[in-house]
Amino acid sequence: MRPPKRFSSTGCIILACMLAAACNNSNTPTQSGNAAGDSNALSLPAVISYDIINEYPHDPTAFTEGLEYHDGNLYESTGEYGSSDIRKTDLKTGKVVQSLKMEGRYFGEGITILNGKIYQLTYREGKGFVYDLATLKQERTFTINTPEGWGMTNNGAQLIYDDGSNILHFTDPNTFKDVKQLAVTDEHGPVNNINEPELIHGFIYANQWETDNILKIDTITGHVVGRADLGTLRQRVGIPLFSGRRGSPEVMNGIAYDAATNRIFITGKNWPKLIEVRLDN
Repeated sequence: MRPPKRFSSTGCIILACMLAAACNNSNTPTQSGNAAGDSNALSLPAVISYDIINEYPHDPTAFTEGLEYHDGNLYESTGEYGSSDIRKTDLKTGKVVQSLKMEGRYFGEGITILNGKIYQLTYREGKGFVYDLATLKQERTFTINTPEGWGMTNNGAQLIYDDGSNILHFTDPNTFKDVKQLAVTDEHGPVNNINEPELIHGFIYANQWETDNILKIDTITGHVVGRADLGTLRQRVGIPLFSGRRGSPEVMNGIAYDAATNRIFITGKNWPKLIEVRLDN
């Protein structure tokens, strides 16, 4: 059986609200974004259009949770208990060229690459892993101080991860202690279900789970300054809509950025394709 996060919209909304309340009551962010009454809090996010640049094969059995591009290859973390793994894949063919299966008790989540290491979250196990980038050999573990781990990126100095609420955690990669927390808000208030963040040109681009939206988030204020609606993407590239059948294409999940050539790649859980898109990059 899949965890509630993966199939129940109602369960997700309730859980996200509980997490947001817990964060606000017991772990107040050092940066909380735009306060009530701030004129910026009412500003509307820019509408970001998208263009499809290219399509690549993607393993349709991969329940994608984290996606990274590095030196010509894609690195991916897949979920589901009993089948989670971390893998290196060839961009052009979609073939897995290196992989490491996780123990069945772990549900793999977001990853990021920093200083020759891959950092990976787990879903509800309270643990993260550090791997050697070249060998995928596990080097150490760390504790996740939130009920859930979702997506992860970095800013070159700190890991940045989300937990299903509207809070982004900026974490020291040596001590794994939070340096700061940032609350994500838009014109309506807190934005929950932040997932799969990727730092691009100083902004965090993140999928909002169970939507077709990619949000552009200011890393200083936490405000959503842009929003891309990719609701027509699946039809345009021939990926069936979510049917509810196990193993069929599910929600969009996975953003990777190639800084050298300014390319953005996205995919989804059990999607047969990886799509290169242009947003406002």
